[in-house]
Amino acid sequence: MPEIKADTASDHRLTIADVSDISAQKPDQKIRVASLDIFRGLTVALMILVDDAGGEWPKIGHAPWNGCNLADFVMPFFLFIVGMAIPLAFKRITSRLDAVKKVIVRTLKLLFWGIILQGGFSHAPDKLSYGVDMKKIRWCGILQRIAFAYLVVALIEIFTKKEQTKELPPGWPSIFKLYSSQWLMGACILVIYVAAIYGTYVPNWQFTVQDRDSADYGKVFTVECAVRGKLDPPCNAVGFIDRKILGINHMYQHPAWKRSEACTENSPYEGPFRTSAPSWCKAPFEPEGILSSISAVLSTIIGVHFGHVLVYMGSHAARLKHWILMGFGLLILGLVLHFTHAIPLNKQLYTFSYVCVTSGAAALVFSSIYALVDIWGWKCMFQPLAWIGMNAMLVYVMAAEGIFAGFINGWYYNDPHNTLIYWIQKHIFIGVWHSQRVGILLYVIFAEILFWGMVAGIFHRLEIYWKL
Repeated sequence: MPEIKADTASDHRLTIADVSDISAQKPDQKIRVASLDIFRGLTVALMILVDDAGGEWPKIGHAPWNGCNLADFVMPFFLFIVGMAIPLAFKRITSRLDAVKKVIVRTLKLLFWGIILQGGFSHAPDKLSYGVDMKKIRWCGILQRIAFAYLVVALIEIFTKKEQTKELPPGWPSIFKLYSSQWLMGACILVIYVAAIYGTYVPNWQFTVQDRDSADYGKVFTVECAVRGKLDPPCNAVGFIDRKILGINHMYQHPAWKRSEACTENSPYEGPFRTSAPSWCKAPFEPEGILSSISAVLSTIIGVHFGHVLVYMGSHAARLKHWILMGFGLLILGLVLHFTHAIPLNKQLYTFSYVCVTSGAAALVFSSIYALVDIWGWKCMFQPLAWIGMNAMLVYVMAAEGIFAGFINGWYYNDPHNTLIYWIQKHIFIGVWHSQRVGILLYVIFAEILFWGMVAGIFHRLEIYWKL
């Protein structure tokens, strides 16, 4: 997928012509942007870490509602990377029609893999079965959100593309003026999102418990709302729009809010519900839903701007100054909105404060990697992350989505829990450290992230890449 792989129309790797003097370069001379590969690989590694170790370390998992934990940075980092890659992939457009066809085909591929991996068909890695009831298939997910953001922003880039310039006009705002129409589109998206989330009336609604392991399976509950402009779990416009358009049976059945203090005594750990838990604790919610995905496009638009800086600004110092100032500006704005209680940080609603904080963080992390790798040349110390970033679709599917682990678990001895993976976890990591939490954390770092870094390195050596 375009956010976690490195390729252009002409090769398998994300490259960029040396923009310090475009006119002096030969048409086929390219320089690799290693920092973007590493940032992509780091984001995939973070996804594996928070998904597989978050159960034992809930502070790095998704915040149950308001707030921002480590896991909540993964999705906006992906979208930011998608945005940065777009100006590089479409740096020279010879045919708008061909470019549009390329974008549509890639979008359809992302949607296909998203539904296969997160629609409910795959039950990996723990359940050795496949298949999904079409009445309950989940239509939204990580790749579907990325596909939507990529489609919208790539088309905007194609149809607002400016002619290449050797240098920008003087003045800091010139890079913003160059693609002012894209910022105007971002402003329109923000207005639509804010109007919908604060202006939509949310009536009372009902749901049926679908969890077969629950004592309340099959029971129908009513959630009382009849409000407008609320940002709490049961009565927000994001959930209301998804229930109306997607259908409540097609939404995510295990939302993070089930770990909130209102729902469980073990919060932020998972556990049995409180006896006094409100009924909405048992309800589904789509964290990658329609309205929140519209807001998520803003993360990609900001990433596109950073890509334009990389293309049009010739010196490292100018790029870093722009990135760092804008990164701190976004970060501070988002934190002020959150701590003044104007707009809370919320990944599930994808609020504007969340966009600012996560985009600002992405800007600062990427700037740090760019300085270390592309300026100071410290690439070797990040090599496993670079390999993951160059073949990240493979690592995402096999590791983050558990397909490889599910395959290994399919070969068990006497009992489905007596597999090679469980044996390694129990005897090499948990048993040695005499701690479930520490053992699982070390297992994820060394037996998953580092292992797949080495596998991706072998594939890179063989020049094998999984691209869309």
